[in-house]
Amino acid sequence: MTQAPTPTADTVRQLVRSLLKDSAADSTGPEVRPVAEGGGHSTWWVGTRHVLRLAPDREATLRQRRELRLRDLVRPYLPVAVPTSVAHGEWAPGLSYTLDTKVAGRSGEDQDVSAVGEADLAGLLTGLREVPVRQAEALGVPRTAPRSLEALRRTAEQAAERLAAADEFDAARLHQLTQPGAVQLAAQSATAVLVHHDLKGEHLVVSADGRVRGVLDWTDAALGDPAEDIAGLASAVGAPAAVRAATLAGYGARPCLRGLWLARCDTAVRLAAQLEGRDIGPLPLLRAQLRHTWEAILLERVTELRDGDGEL
Repeated sequence: MTQAPTPTADTVRQLVRSLLKDSAADSTGPEVRPVAEGGGHSTWWVGTRHVLRLAPDREATLRQRRELRLRDLVRPYLPVAVPTSVAHGEWAPGLSYTLDTKVAGRSGEDQDVSAVGEADLAGLLTGLREVPVRQAEALGVPRTAPRSLEALRRTAEQAAERLAAADEFDAARLHQLTQPGAVQLAAQSATAVLVHHDLKGEHLVVSADGRVRGVLDWTDAALGDPAEDIAGLASAVGAPAAVRAATLAGYGARPCLRGLWLARCDTAVRLAAQLEGRDIGPLPLLRAQLRHTWEAILLERVTELRDGDGEL
């Protein structure tokens, strides 16, 4: 396999000058600087209005090209902005790029979501459920089987013991999720919807008043378990806000609790992996995500689920 070239500021500037007419008249070209967050693409700020994303390999190229088509499909269903590509093509043989308009706002890692912002998240979850599955599948969006919460619970219990030994976490807290409880919260059949599948804070664009203005990076989107997006929101904005948003979107107790426990197990596993040198995620961020998922919710006072989802 041919080694992909490493993009530099000069190569990025040269590419952008060929795409933006205003910058072509400027001999110095636009200001470009790499974006620190995100790891799936080589991503650059271009001036104050654009973002350039360079796919680093053939697999990322396939995902990026699918993302461009998917963003057009989901845009009419969502109450929040989805980036628009003003130019796309190849920046190296077989490797794609997209030059996107920047969505105004701050990263969800740096800006809290308000109560009105929770309604925006509810609209996001509602819109994703309304996207026609067949149309998404026709674009090549893959189907993913629901994860086994019981298998994840066992892995997370081992991780929690390691975190407890490092004085990072009380392992007994994870015992709240029992084996029968994990089985009870198994995903139900015929519930596959379009899920973003990576709703972490850096992919939420939040305004100064706490409104969610946009959602970035749709390369991991899949047809699968809606609890995965509830889990992502729990780690990004906190368990209570995630559950409130999911409830407003019409989800009942079962998917909300399933998403909550997916998030709690995932964040424990990732933090333990980072402490052991097997995860490159920033330690403060991973700690914050674990803390977010363990924020208490009223729903946890319910000791037994009925046959149906029940009401929150």
